[in-house]
Amino acid sequence: MLSFPDGFLWGAATAGHQIEGNNINSDWWVKEHTPGTSIVEPSGDAADSYHRYPEDMRLLAEAGLNTYRFSLEWSRIEPERGFVSRAGLDHYRRMVDTAHSFGLQPVVTLLHFTVPRWMHDAGFWRADDAAELFARYTETVLPIVSEGVEHVCTINEPNIAAMLAGGEDASNLVAFGLPNPDLQVADTLLDAHRRSREILATVPGLKSGWTIATQAFHAAEEEGAQEKLHEYGYPRDFWYLEQSKGDDFLGVQAYTRTFIGAEGPLPIPEGTPLTINGWEVFPPALELGIRSAWELSGGTPIMVTENGMATADDAQRIAYTDAALRGVHATIEDGIDVRGYLHWSALDNYEWAAGYGPTFGLIAFDPVTFERRPKPSLGWLGEVAQRNGLV
Repeated sequence: MLSFPDGFLWGAATAGHQIEGNNINSDWWVKEHTPGTSIVEPSGDAADSYHRYPEDMRLLAEAGLNTYRFSLEWSRIEPERGFVSRAGLDHYRRMVDTAHSFGLQPVVTLLHFTVPRWMHDAGFWRADDAAELFARYTETVLPIVSEGVEHVCTINEPNIAAMLAGGEDASNLVAFGLPNPDLQVADTLLDAHRRSREILATVPGLKSGWTIATQAFHAAEEEGAQEKLHEYGYPRDFWYLEQSKGDDFLGVQAYTRTFIGAEGPLPIPEGTPLTINGWEVFPPALELGIRSAWELSGGTPIMVTENGMATADDAQRIAYTDAALRGVHATIEDGIDVRGYLHWSALDNYEWAAGYGPTFGLIAFDPVTFERRPKPSLGWLGEVAQRNGLV
């Protein structure tokens, strides 16, 4: 058996807007309902996890997992600038307590892409006071994470957020054709992350970091491709890993790879096996992401905060995850400090501009009744967690 370290975190991840439903005060709700939007469908009720989170947590725990990563929705906590919803704070605090009642370690993300309408309208991450606003938000949510939470992710995939700010195209977040990042936004996100970590550090024992979408860029076999890879990859990936040096941990998120030629990213060759959302099926992306993060961050402890595939074939999901985990084990054998593996996603969910088509979940749900339907992959991953190893 390939055994993992004692205390290894085995779990699944979600994001509020993608599963809660009716997040009406967020900027994404506005985008979904803007005439002419490229977003294929609105999030609507999603999986109604705002009300059904205890059942979701129970299913993860009963399967054998020990960790659940979920995000707070800033727009529910501060629906208008300066107005804090006590009920919103209480809701997410109950989620922390509920996780513990099922024996799950909560990993809490403060911001998973979405912001309140008012923050977006005031300039979004280009606003002069954006980092200050995020620091104030961090102070506001301290009661949620000040007890019973060991790991907080400040900002989810700031590299993707900066690219969305640069191109405003959410149709293809992690694959060929990433938009140019807005470097001013990147700097603001780093400032916001560091200010947030300073505030979180006032809680004894609380560990904080951010999560990066590692891209597993590959150089094509042509002259100039390797140089182009660095030029293309540095502002989209590598820079963020470098800036993670000194953080308590670094969240690695990995799904696929992109080939880079002398002129930039190359389209996926015809005949390549693809996921529902058009990404190459490439399990080694996770091992490569971990190794890159470890090297560029100067040895910051790693947590896999997302990894998975969009497929309707659950046997394929299991095979992909098994292969990815064998890569994780290889990095640990080589001395890399990997603390946990959190699968994306606990539930089939709202995949942003792609709507409900791409199914990443270990659990399916009925969009009318919201009945949860665990897939074999949930039981399989739970068994891996119980063994703390692969056979």
